Amino acid sequence: MFSVNDENTKLLRKLPVVKRARDYHLYLDGGKRLVDLWLFGGRALLGHKPPNTVRELKNSAERGLFVPFPHFYEARFIKALQKLFPGKYFSIFSSEEALRNALDDTINLNDILWRPFSGEENDKPRFVPVLPWPLSPLVLVETEKIAHENELIPPVLLAPAVRALYDLIASEKTRGNLNFPRINKALKMENCKWRQKGIYLYLNTDENFSYEGLWFNFLEEGFLLPPNKNDPLILPGIMSEGEEVKLAKLLSFQLSPYIYE
Repeated sequence: MFSVNDENTKLLRKLPVVKRARDYHLYLDGGKRLVDLWLFGGRALLGHKPPNTVRELKNSAERGLFVPFPHFYEARFIKALQKLFPGKYFSIFSSEEALRNALDDTINLNDILWRPFSGEENDKPRFVPVLPWPLSPLVLVETEKIAHENELIPPVLLAPAVRALYDLIASEKTRGNLNFPRINKALKMENCKWRQKGIYLYLNTDENFSYEGLWFNFLEEGFLLPPNKNDPLILPGIMSEGEEVKLAKLLSFQLSPYIYE
């Protein structure tokens, strides 16, 4: 979910070399451009190389703030979180392993995962925010104050994370209200196998089909699907008319060519 595990790597290794990532596109060795529908599971939700966030990273790096010392950015990070989750309490972790160790063994991280712009209310007892910055710390959001002490996070990672949170808040009206009429039409087709929740599309089928075959079909047409079939396709913030037409057509396809015999 948060990292590229062995299952994900299997398909990602099939990609040509990625030479550049910008906005919602990947530029491959050989000149091909892909629309990124994975967006690192949501950690590139506002696009690759968001300018304000990258600027904060550079400024912190120039000051040599790589070591996890106490820093005022921690308070700023929590203040930004409070704007997203008013009245909640936060625990900050440096890794998924540390987060799992702090949770009850019966809790599945996928069950408490919060996804921005999914249309779900922020009223569950716990969330693990997928923040729009790949190097962000992980955050556990709870309804009651807990005794866990926040891990120290290097300011060079906290500073851009703070900027990313404020960019996320500011993008609610634009990023959360996409208007792709062709996509909407495709999703309303009777036999469409995709279920929409905000900007996320989930495969909604019990058919035993080859996800790898589907993944390669999208790749051939210029789109990168998530490497794990259980992760949602994330609609990009912008698409050209041609890209929207292509994607709508792909979403309309039946899964029959990918069914295992």
